[in-house]
Amino acid sequence: MRTFFWWFGMGSLTTLSVLMIQGGVRDLVYETHASGSFEGFFSVGLTILGGGLLAGCLAVILNRLR
Repeated sequence: MRTFFWWFGMGSLTTLSVLMIQGGVRDLVYETHASGSFEGFFSVGLTILGGGLLAGCLAVILNRLR
């Protein structure tokens, strides 16, 4: 379980850094989305959660195969 949480955190941080490089966080902070602020936060949060889950699940699978 510790492996999952470590890689979940690393995947979330990596996803956040990719979003920051692409300018998604800047658009979210300055509300340049036409959809509104809440939908923007939800979209970015869901993307970060998905990146963390992907990394955590892959780490657990690869740990089991080892």
